[in-house]
Amino acid sequence: MKNVLFVCSQNRLRSPTAEQVFSTRRDIEVASAGTNHDADNPLTGELVAWADIIFVMEKAHRAKLQKKFKASLKKARIICLDIPDDYEFMDPALVRLLEARVPRYLG
Repeated sequence: MKNVLFVCSQNRLRSPTAEQVFSTRRDIEVASAGTNHDADNPLTGELVAWADIIFVMEKAHRAKLQKKFKASLKKARIICLDIPDDYEFMDPALVRLLEARVPRYLG
């Protein structure tokens, strides 16, 4: 089973939507977090170390992740989804984007 982590800035809209969309799959464990210090669920070294695949919403998230958690990034593959912060939680357009971009990386 793969551990999949979704990351955005605040962990309020994009990454929690992704977590919910993919939470019903039986072949993966999912979690989400935010890169900002005031995120609803802030990104930690433990979460980064737990993940096999980390999906970031923007390139800036990848840069923050690589800078702040370099020591924890031993095994995880980081994939940037290029999804801007233009969506509400569970926005149907966001769900469609996630369903189009994520599954190819999950096997």
